[in-house]
Amino acid sequence: MVTTAGPVAGPVQSPPPAGTGSPTVLRILLGAQLRSLREAKRLSLEEAGNVIRASHSKISRLETGRVGFKDRDIVDLLTYYGVTDEKQRQELRELAVRANSPGWWHDYADVLPSWFEDYVGLEEAASQIRAYEVQFVPGLLQTEDYARAVTMLGYSNPKEINRRVKLRMARQAILPSLWVVLDEAVLRRPIGGHATMRAQLKHLIEMSQRPNVTVQVIPFKAGGHAAAGGAFSLLRFAEHDLSDVVFLEQLNSAQYLDKPDVVDGYLAVMERLCIGAVTPATTVKILRSMVRES
Repeated sequence: MVTTAGPVAGPVQSPPPAGTGSPTVLRILLGAQLRSLREAKRLSLEEAGNVIRASHSKISRLETGRVGFKDRDIVDLLTYYGVTDEKQRQELRELAVRANSPGWWHDYADVLPSWFEDYVGLEEAASQIRAYEVQFVPGLLQTEDYARAVTMLGYSNPKEINRRVKLRMARQAILPSLWVVLDEAVLRRPIGGHATMRAQLKHLIEMSQRPNVTVQVIPFKAGGHAAAGGAFSLLRFAEHDLSDVVFLEQLNSAQYLDKPDVVDGYLAVMERLCIGAVTPATTVKILRSMVRES
């Protein structure tokens, strides 16, 4: 689960305006503010836990946005932390209500793995997503037919497949600034057959014309490169209290990394991948050539 590096202790900050941010992000932001207040008073996790009749691990989960918030706990903690201004108290209580609200993706709870739920919430709130892919076109750039073909590689129930494809298409409704680097193998692998792959290549060309989408390809002739560990995504956020997150998807789980030195390492690798890849303009030429040849 995502953790935050923790803001500098100080006064309570104004919560995000109503209607902005996914519940996932709001939980993390509220947790960061509670941590800031606790650290400003030099209180331990154990001391804070005693106030709400919970363990130090419960406070840790609250502060890292891993669980929802009870209004009673918020009230008790704010009192213990010395927050007496009624406007500030009310703002934080209202933020807790918004953070506890189910995201739109809860409608897909039947097919959404718990380990991926946080990613969907973070994806929706990200100001920029940078991704390196070695096998498939990223989900945010997939056509429906391509998404169906990918889903069918791991599932056979028609109803479940339809639900998973609908979820992937729903994620595309909010498209942040997106910069992807694709290994040439992604383009050469005929997912879904000739017609599906041709349509997917044309879709990549169309999407790359958008001002918020950048696509680059690392051709086979480039040889080895920095991302020897495989695919990864780097999510960046406008909120200064929310640290960047590296997402590593595995077969039945995922890792969320947000320690600054780790994120910086992945960012450096991403920069080297972009330098090693052909330019976006040349990428479009490659894609058009592949469409003509298909």
